[in-house]
Amino acid sequence: MSRNHPRFPIPSGLAALILAAALAPATALAAPGDVGTVALPWGDALAAAAQGLGAALVPLAAGAATAALARVAGPLRFLVTSTLVERLVRNAGDYALNAVSGAVKGRTLNVPLGSAVIAAAVQRAADQAPAWLLREAGGLDGLAEKVFRSLPLEAAADAGNTLRPGLAAGRARTGPAPAA
Repeated sequence: MSRNHPRFPIPSGLAALILAAALAPATALAAPGDVGTVALPWGDALAAAAQGLGAALVPLAAGAATAALARVAGPLRFLVTSTLVERLVRNAGDYALNAVSGAVKGRTLNVPLGSAVIAAAVQRAADQAPAWLLREAGGLDGLAEKVFRSLPLEAAADAGNTLRPGLAAGRARTGPAPAA
């Protein structure tokens, strides 16, 4: 294998073939009386080589672009979905804080208010959010847990006395949980 350039090795057989193809038309173009000069149509050979190289590289570039897109699509989908779930939790929680009498954003909520806010948030999300986004949030249970974690609750509030009653009240308002 001969090396014309350190990064682009060309096999010697291919180099001989290119040289023969370039010189074959040159002998036909030489005038009968001109013994000392030979005209080489290197522009045509260069154009043909560039066209052949392009025909080989375009499918490779398309394949590489498709592979790169496939590698990025999964993480990008996860990022977008998780961002939408976080926005759903924030918007449903904010709505519920405004909808429940006595609940104020930024203030610590007691157990009954926390349960009422969770119920209102679950109801709002079930009424307004697309089904696929609710599934991504973990259904009504997952959404209620996320809202529960986002609320400023008093120290006595826990999953047993705040989350479960709020989820039960939210389900009672919205009807049975959608099938996953």
